[in-house]
Amino acid sequence: MRNTNKKPLPILENINVIDASSDGQSVARTDEYVIFIKGAVPGDIVDIQITRKKSKYREANVINIKQRSDKRTEPICSHFGTCGGCKWQNMDYNWQLFYKQKQVTDALTRLAKIELPEIQQILPSKKVYNYRNKLEFTFSNKKWLTSEQINDKSIAFGNDEGEITRNALGFHIPGMFDKILDIDTCHLQEEPSNSIRNEIRKYALKNDLTFFDLREQIGFLRNIIIRSTSTGEWMLIFAFHFDDKPAIEKLLDHLANQFPQITSMQYVINSKRNDTIGDLDIILYKGNDSIYENMEGLKFKIGAKSFYQTNSEQAYELYKITRDFASIKNSDVVYDLYTGTGTIANFVAHQAKKVVGVEYVPAAIEDAKINSELNGITNTVFYAGDMKDVLNNDFINENDKPDVIITDPPRAGMHEDVTKKILEIEPNRIVYVSCNPATQARDLQILDEKYKVTKVQPVDMFPQTHHVENVVLLEKR
Repeated sequence: MRNTNKKPLPILENINVIDASSDGQSVARTDEYVIFIKGAVPGDIVDIQITRKKSKYREANVINIKQRSDKRTEPICSHFGTCGGCKWQNMDYNWQLFYKQKQVTDALTRLAKIELPEIQQILPSKKVYNYRNKLEFTFSNKKWLTSEQINDKSIAFGNDEGEITRNALGFHIPGMFDKILDIDTCHLQEEPSNSIRNEIRKYALKNDLTFFDLREQIGFLRNIIIRSTSTGEWMLIFAFHFDDKPAIEKLLDHLANQFPQITSMQYVINSKRNDTIGDLDIILYKGNDSIYENMEGLKFKIGAKSFYQTNSEQAYELYKITRDFASIKNSDVVYDLYTGTGTIANFVAHQAKKVVGVEYVPAAIEDAKINSELNGITNTVFYAGDMKDVLNNDFINENDKPDVIITDPPRAGMHEDVTKKILEIEPNRIVYVSCNPATQARDLQILDEKYKVTKVQPVDMFPQTHHVENVVLLEKR
């Protein structure tokens, strides 16, 4: 029975938006609590509807903009506001940079509470759209419908033939694991990315290929990954729920004929309940098993499972800053922790006596070794394993004590045991590259026991989002 006693969600009028939060929302304050608002920009005056109540804060959506902020700009994407990928697309890029800089400053001053040098001005991205070299899309028979589509059944359900369909190929709706927003145009990856995805959807609908049902775990088409490099190579990876070779071959042959730009076409059969493919065999269908990125004369192999920074041009700037901070001499032993596919390790190797890379994922370490071989680099060694277990006294005795440590951990930051081991090892310099200033601040507070932060350089890797990269140099006291 429907609950008729449920109180309506409260509406607050004329709310002054004063700040942007580290998770991409905007911030307002009352005398009693902080309000995190979706859809607002600092400087707006808005009417909002509270969607969630907590003891010290509220969450809300904008229902009316009374006064538009001068920081606002018109989003270019028709999916903005529904797709959760580019939360700051309605904010002028210079102001995006301002709030990313503020995010770094706030994290290091309020959380780390250590002595800091002047924080350098954030390095902007040259491209603010079409900068990504990798996008992943999901098939679903549960297309997310906007309120406009719900009211217009021809938009909601009609395809070119006027037949009813709820099939979609696009991005997950935030907080809705089984609902997919059907994407027409995404502005994060250059062409032919959109054309490939739209042709796949068109072909699938025309040929009655079933889209995956995430709840029921049925359907043929699961996911696609589209990767590209600055050298003009393109990789398409398909994930099918089950093996239907005639259907797979017909689809992939069609795409190969339509898009000769695709230099690597691969697929995987994924019958698991999750979308991860790291533990599955990749099948090469056409072309090469890898694509290659070039950086300062170095060649980097990117396979279907390889990690590579998703903004290639800005990754080069990030690595140059890292190398500059490290000040590596030809007599130095360098440890590159969380090395991934060894991009940074190989990038700095020509300056060092020896570079030792450590990474949790064995497949990434194999790529790192291949990247060294590709470039004729002979002074690198790579190890796979959990950082807190690998980095022990025997390991250090075998590989020599590091003069410089470069660390680029995941968003969770470094394990406390790793941080303590670095303090025990006492390298002369530590360069800490982070995608999460909050966890970086936590680790810097621990390292402050023996190290002083002497340089801080934020870098914008992901325009239109709240994410920011930060590079810190620590020198032994």
